Amino acid sequence: MDQQPSPTSDPRITSSMEDYLKAIYRLQIDGDPVTNQQLADELGYSGASITNMQKRLHDLNLLVLEPYKGVRLTPTGTAVALEVIRHHRLLELFLAQTLGMDLDAVHAEADVLEHHVSEELETKIAAMLGFPEFDPHGDPIPAPDLTIPELDDMPLAEANAPVVVTRVSDRNAETVRSLVATGVLPGAIIHAIDGENGSMLLTLVDNQTVAISAEQVQAVRVRAV
Repeated sequence: MDQQPSPTSDPRITSSMEDYLKAIYRLQIDGDPVTNQQLADELGYSGASITNMQKRLHDLNLLVLEPYKGVRLTPTGTAVALEVIRHHRLLELFLAQTLGMDLDAVHAEADVLEHHVSEELETKIAAMLGFPEFDPHGDPIPAPDLTIPELDDMPLAEANAPVVVTRVSDRNAETVRSLVATGVLPGAIIHAIDGENGSMLLTLVDNQTVAISAEQVQAVRVRAV
């Protein structure tokens, strides 16, 4: 069977469009339409810029406009977003595992490179890494068919010990850097949790205790062990 072309291979889809689609995908996870204000907060663009981009994406059948509600991705738009996310997460793992880049640095680098990955390069990176299922922050990597598993985890703020860290948000490099320094990384076991005013005191392996801020707590997801 002939290989299907990548959703990102359409030359009309620019890097900026891919960034918008990826942002909408993230924001619509709860199922609701994504508003202009949400996109402005997420991307840092003006309302006029967002409205103009929405029209361009709509004309390419990448999103649906819902009057007075917001926008949703079409199946084609979702496929493009997931393809870019696949590139991004494979690149993060390649940069961390193969090139030895620090965990707090790989997200920004992958943000730049993700728009320039061909199907052949994507396939070779995945093969070199052993066809991984997760990026170095613990987020699932969409499969080649763009399916992505639902993870059975929860925010650290809602958990009771013992738990294992499943994911650390890559959105803020300083937060990632500080969590790396404390040892709160995917795979770490948390044996005890003591929290007050959003911050937490965690007991890790060998009874090591670490204090993390409310912002750091919000960046961590876990599952029971």
